[in-house]
Amino acid sequence: MLTEAQARDAIIIALDCDRETALSLADQLSGKAVWVKVGMTLFYRYGPAIVDEMRARGLRVFLDLKLHDIPFQIRGAALSASLTGADILSIHGLGGAAMISEGRAGVEEAAELRGGERTRLVAISVLTSMDSEALASIGVESTIAEEVSRLAILSVGAGADGIVCSPQEAAQMRAMLGPDALIVCPGVRPAGAAVGDQKRVSTPASAIAAGASKLVIGRPITGADDPAAAFDAIVDELVRG
Repeated sequence: MLTEAQARDAIIIALDCDRETALSLADQLSGKAVWVKVGMTLFYRYGPAIVDEMRARGLRVFLDLKLHDIPFQIRGAALSASLTGADILSIHGLGGAAMISEGRAGVEEAAELRGGERTRLVAISVLTSMDSEALASIGVESTIAEEVSRLAILSVGAGADGIVCSPQEAAQMRAMLGPDALIVCPGVRPAGAAVGDQKRVSTPASAIAAGASKLVIGRPITGADDPAAAFDAIVDELVRG
């Protein structure tokens, strides 16, 4: 069970839309939401300015760019992404320890340049759109749980602050990584909400109970007739447990 403030801080609203819609949603949720996710849809079209616009509205930003390249490139990319003022940045665990280590160096360098808190780095494990069959189709013979564990150990050991995983792996990650790890869970849907392209899903209360730190929730809020009311309903669910 969470306090209302903790519940609001646990929800990251995924703004996978155009700029006008994203800013409208941010304004509707002003004073309620704490976090938004800016992903590729927004960032590739509008660039760092969209992060500035969210921060100007008092929102913290999870910049979900899923960085994946050679270590040299990732250091520069993480530095640039962190300089936008993003609070959390995603990087692919599949890139390996050297790549993640350079990503950590990039966000540390950015913190020195701009001052303030360092951008936290979370490693993507297995996308929530994938199931066991999809994992096998790309040559990974491990189970999803085994693959998430392997990537989590590698990533945190190389400097990531936590992991991005489905709610179904949250308890395993919390037990493995400890109380301070940042465990970010997409694939979170209130009871009765459409699942869409997600395969491994859970309700908000169940994901938090399993050990999630942050819940990435998009369409159940952004697609609602009243996004603020939909957000409040999820907060209420988390407070009631």
